[in-house]
Amino acid sequence: MENIRNIAVIAHVDHGKTTMVDELLKQSGTFSEREQIAERVMDSNDIEKERGITILSKNTAINYKGTKINIIDTPGHADFGGEVERVLKMIDGVLLLVDAQEGVMPQTKFVVKKALQLGLKPIVVINKIDKPAADPERVINEIFDLFVALDANDEQLDFAIVYAAAKNGYAKLDLNDTSDNMEPLFKTILERVPAPSGDKQNPLQLQVFTLGYDNFVGKIGIARIFNGVVKKNQSVMLVKADGEKLNGRVSKLIGFMGLEKMDIEEASSGDIVAIAGFETLDVGDSVVCPNNPMPLDPLHIEEPTLSIVFAVNDGPLAGTEGKHVTSNKIAERLEAEMKTNIAMKYESSGEGKFKVSGRGELQITILAENMRREGFEFCMGRPEVIVKNEDGVKTEPFEHLVIDVPEEFSGAVIEKLGKRKAEMKTMSPTGDGQTRLEFEIPARGLIGFRSQFLTDTKGEGVMNHSFLEFRPFSGAVEKRANGALISMENGVALGYSLFNLQDRGVLFIEPQTKVYTGMIIGEHSRSNDLDVNPIKGKNLTNVRASGSDDAIKLVPPRKLSLERALEWIEEDELVEVTPLNVRVRKRYLDPTQRKRMEKSKS
Repeated sequence: MENIRNIAVIAHVDHGKTTMVDELLKQSGTFSEREQIAERVMDSNDIEKERGITILSKNTAINYKGTKINIIDTPGHADFGGEVERVLKMIDGVLLLVDAQEGVMPQTKFVVKKALQLGLKPIVVINKIDKPAADPERVINEIFDLFVALDANDEQLDFAIVYAAAKNGYAKLDLNDTSDNMEPLFKTILERVPAPSGDKQNPLQLQVFTLGYDNFVGKIGIARIFNGVVKKNQSVMLVKADGEKLNGRVSKLIGFMGLEKMDIEEASSGDIVAIAGFETLDVGDSVVCPNNPMPLDPLHIEEPTLSIVFAVNDGPLAGTEGKHVTSNKIAERLEAEMKTNIAMKYESSGEGKFKVSGRGELQITILAENMRREGFEFCMGRPEVIVKNEDGVKTEPFEHLVIDVPEEFSGAVIEKLGKRKAEMKTMSPTGDGQTRLEFEIPARGLIGFRSQFLTDTKGEGVMNHSFLEFRPFSGAVEKRANGALISMENGVALGYSLFNLQDRGVLFIEPQTKVYTGMIIGEHSRSNDLDVNPIKGKNLTNVRASGSDDAIKLVPPRKLSLERALEWIEEDELVEVTPLNVRVRKRYLDPTQRKRMEKSKS
């Protein structure tokens, strides 16, 4: 067996995982001198590049002094925790990246807990040591305390520490050393990460941990070989998680090196490869030798905690901006998504409605954002948490919420969260006039909180949360305090009428926007909904009057992104998503029907 090391890079969102992988790729000599390499080369799709976050775990491989190092770059956001959990089963060591200024964050805790439970020994990389407020000593103490709190064993507590500034391309083992490359990190990986166990002489055992899709060969499973050898066109047996067995052959075998994927003839124990040939391939399935089948334990996937209803757009502007507008097209697209994204589920709930469930708002809105870029047009309802009945007790998901705010805003944040059934666990000053607050809060309480939070902290607060567990239902949570400004006419909004409506609240639209009856054009300054006319023009006369013909001054509107719109709406409202626009509207467009529905509710 050639020398192989399998590692994953885990960290909280924005602590520098992808930049670190970039540097390891560049400095290992995997790329030739002539190749031009983009920044954050592993973030491959458009949304990842725009937002600077990793959404899908991706693997690459580098060659360093005769050793092949398979590296998996994992997402740092809590909504994609399902991706990280699966990946950790496939590797023999982890690089735990922690920001030298921010220290341990909620997502760090989530992934470290999973890694320690699997018996992995992390290599701690204190990244961004070049920041002016970096404090590596404090961060190391935080990490040690975290390991102790998570019941790490003695071997795990004796972790290797590497200091790095990935953006500047250097790492060192001691803060006083001088270094201009990643050599110390490479050496630590080779010394500290164990070689894969398993033997190529044993019968084949291979387990799939991520899925891809190719129009020519169908489903592709990215898998780790635990034992034996796999060859192209070899006859194998697929054992599903539920015990079902299927015979077939490996039609395609793909190896990884740098950013290249290449067809290979065979691979042996310890390597990470991609295979094709089974249409029913799923995450956690084992591919084994048909003569001596020994399947591996199926992977446990965390279940979804939040659902949003996708529906066919039935508004007056339906079909004018999108290509794919029918329920069949939406169902096909969701079906295709579920083939590769196993942390999400969907079910049809009749009349062109589909209930999509996932680990959080971000995960579902990224699916919606991808769909609108592909030309889909649809409506989305308010996010709802998934409530379960366990032994006759109604339970709901709770989240661990960590907030960093300037001291003067902490009172306002604590008050707002108290109304949302949050329970404060710790409050500690972090220096620089900042305070860190930790809460346990029902997931329902976080829906719609982010925009309120940014307003209260003047944009200076940072909030992060990760799933804790299901707990007994905690009663009603405070809702949006303000009503909506609703258009009572169809047409095009005019500057003159918007100018007169500004005093009534905050507008979401600008002049020349198409509007229709029942569309929400702004947030009312009071708690009730208000029907308004945004298309009324000025009555023209041939008399000029000084004073009444002043130039109108419009306040810039509040632009709603997909996430902000979903957070803002209430149960009787929908977000209309098209390739060109995100609009907010009432579920029932006709005012008389709305009143009738409100009466029947009360």
